[in-house]
Amino acid sequence: MRTLNIGILAHVDAGKTSLTERLLFDHGAVDRLGSVDAGDTRTDDGGIERRRGITIRSAVAAFTVGDTRVNLIDTPGHSDFVAEVERALEVLDGAVLLLSAVEGVQARTRVLMRALRRLRLPTIVFVNKIDRAGARTDGLLGDVRRLLTPHVAPLTEVADAGTPRARVTRRPPDGRTAEALAEVDTEVLAALVDGPEPTGEDVARALAARTADGSFHPLYHGSALGGQGVAELVEGLLGLIPAATPGTSGGTSGGTEPRGTVFAVRPGPAGERTAYLRLYGGEVHPRRRLTFLRRESDGRTTEVSGRVTRLDVVGGDATLTAGNIAALTVPGGLRVGDRLGGPTDRAPQFAPPTLQTLVRARHPEQAAPLRSALLALADQDPLLHARPAASGATALLLYGEVQMEVLAATLAEDFGIEAEFTPGRVRFLERPAGTGEAAEEMPWLDRTRYFATIGLRVEPGPRGSGGAFGYETELGALPRAFHQAVEETVHDTLRTGLTGAAVTDYRVTLIRSGFSSPLSTAADFRGLTPLVLRRALARAGTVLHEPYQAFEAEVPADTLAAVTALLASLGADFTGTTGGDPAWIVTGELPARRVREAELRLPGLTRGEAVWSSRPCEDRPLKPGNSGPGTGVGGHSGE
Repeated sequence: MRTLNIGILAHVDAGKTSLTERLLFDHGAVDRLGSVDAGDTRTDDGGIERRRGITIRSAVAAFTVGDTRVNLIDTPGHSDFVAEVERALEVLDGAVLLLSAVEGVQARTRVLMRALRRLRLPTIVFVNKIDRAGARTDGLLGDVRRLLTPHVAPLTEVADAGTPRARVTRRPPDGRTAEALAEVDTEVLAALVDGPEPTGEDVARALAARTADGSFHPLYHGSALGGQGVAELVEGLLGLIPAATPGTSGGTSGGTEPRGTVFAVRPGPAGERTAYLRLYGGEVHPRRRLTFLRRESDGRTTEVSGRVTRLDVVGGDATLTAGNIAALTVPGGLRVGDRLGGPTDRAPQFAPPTLQTLVRARHPEQAAPLRSALLALADQDPLLHARPAASGATALLLYGEVQMEVLAATLAEDFGIEAEFTPGRVRFLERPAGTGEAAEEMPWLDRTRYFATIGLRVEPGPRGSGGAFGYETELGALPRAFHQAVEETVHDTLRTGLTGAAVTDYRVTLIRSGFSSPLSTAADFRGLTPLVLRRALARAGTVLHEPYQAFEAEVPADTLAAVTALLASLGADFTGTTGGDPAWIVTGELPARRVREAELRLPGLTRGEAVWSSRPCEDRPLKPGNSGPGTGVGGHSGE
């Protein structure tokens, strides 16, 4: 049996979960049709998801059609949960991008399509809600070609759109399909120009090939609630999206050792963590010992090993084989992003969260349980970045205010902890500007009171490397415990740099060491390391960086001048202006601390007609005259 791993993606409220429910029901995977409004869907099984009617975590469900098992991955639609979506993209064979026939192409839809096209992931567009009042078809197709991609062709037609009588009929590939394909397929173009004209079989073959390589997108219409057009969509999934074979995605081919990625983690009833693993090669069976590679928040790579104590393959098989997904448990627990057998070809590419907040327990006796709960949640989402802060608080990094609200509700419902969050602030970072060295000797040689000798060099590391620690001293010159004390203290100390922001992309090298037996202890090295490191960092100097957001604003033509003037005054760097009458699309990058102001002022300048989206991108050095991390300016992220 072949397997397809299909992601359902859309702007929030476009109908992702309803479509998942319809597919499961129509193919006998569930015996009743769940409803988002009623809170009884298969994939949104968390209490918060059911009450809010939104998807927060990626969920997996499966159905079978003939000899094909389809694993559906239902992903969040809200921009605050962008990391969940990006991690799901990594494990997919193809995607269904939903649009609402009423709301049309929305801001988040465009962000998702850019990611799908960047990954060249086979993608089918599904226009949902054709039976809703106000549904559009032909006009919406024009919007899709203008705002999402010109490389699209409808394979269904709709009669009585916008009414409960709406129905869908198949539209076989024809001359219009061939003309659209000619823009991405040279053979079709040659046949149209030089003849003979391509036959229906030629067009169908080209359509399958170009869909498979992600350069072209078939479009279907339907209604997840009413069921219209869903059978045609399934036919397109099976016929146009190829199943991955071992070695063709996710990593290098060859070898029998298992290779895969953990893309989701859910807590179990007994407190254990259940990890969802997509396997690219090899096999995994119960009790097999596995070794995962984990990238820590400071850039280091560590190993996590253990035997599989529980293995539930989606679809019911006893052994997890290449191309499939399973829920498994390994002692010690796995985290999202853990790699089995090495890195993958399609790794997530997203900026870390930029909104920083402090969390405190409302009741002092819950301070310790709060920290434990946050660390457990951070294991489910490593981009949460939970760490201890002053006065018993815990510092968190998030993507936006909605994520903060969901986290507060999760703490209350799942852990029984009432937590208070400080207003979100934009997170600044420091990077070393140059190289600096410092050293301290034993106490009988100078003024220090620690029985230790430490010399450190601080220098810039590669962009995105986090933090690295190395040695130039002779191996064995220090006991292992002393080496470990220095390394751990270096990373802990650099959580706060010269301006108060965390230091990143650094390399620290131990260039001098010594101890006195039996007087020296690990505590001496933990105490002396920060003194030496601070001095070396001061000599190297640091550059303060602030986060930026890449934005896209669609505005009426007569408001373009006012909008660009506003964005320029907020410090935007423009990357493009396209369009004309009736609307222009302005793109660029803006300091994250100014995004919220742009969002609040745009409606007044555009009569409420502006469509705005933004997402984290690379940070930049803080411009002279701007305030740093001590200003406490509010931050905002997302659409």
